[in-house]
Amino acid sequence: MWLINSSIGRKVVMALTGIALVLFLTFHMSMNVAALFSGEAYNMICEFLGANWYAVVATMGLAALAVIHIVYAFWLTMQNRAARGTSRYEVVAKPAKVEWASQNMLVLGIIVLLGLLLHFWNFWYNMMFAELVGLDVPNDPADGFAYIKDTFANPVYVVLYIVWLVALWFHLTHGFWSAMQTFGWNGKVWFNRWKTIGTVYSTLLILGFLVVVIAFALGCAPSLCC
Repeated sequence: MWLINSSIGRKVVMALTGIALVLFLTFHMSMNVAALFSGEAYNMICEFLGANWYAVVATMGLAALAVIHIVYAFWLTMQNRAARGTSRYEVVAKPAKVEWASQNMLVLGIIVLLGLLLHFWNFWYNMMFAELVGLDVPNDPADGFAYIKDTFANPVYVVLYIVWLVALWFHLTHGFWSAMQTFGWNGKVWFNRWKTIGTVYSTLLILGFLVVVIAFALGCAPSLCC
């Protein structure tokens, strides 16, 4: 029960679910990069991860992790605001050592959540969900490559995805070292190391997603030329 009743417990839940979601993002980015070079390879992965029982179970598990992470994030934010009371309105100057991402995690989290809902609409709804319930959708539910091309041919979606990914980068760079701090791995030596590792890892992860968005938006992905 300490994971629910104590502030430290809630932070541990946030950290564990956050790391699990980062691992999924790493897999998802690797899968998307495959679409850069081969539409056929990407669709093979999509078919493997289609409306199969194991893919549905995994999706439900990921959804549960995301919901828990989001709920605990808002819970901790409201708890911190309540603890500060009216004193938060008395502070005019922002602390120099507090990162911008740390001061704006709630706003960043909302942008990330809205981007996630957009992503579900563009892809999951037209693919796995459509296959499960038999919806009439523009392309074959297993043809993820076609949905990538259609989505990023729209400049509005390109801009929205770039904004989402930038917000996600800020969220991840702060969240990574914050999770390590929650686990107690924040000694004088390792604190800066974890921040560097988190920044490098998050940057490479988000760059992988951005390259796919921009390459398809500009029509220069190698898979489009084959």
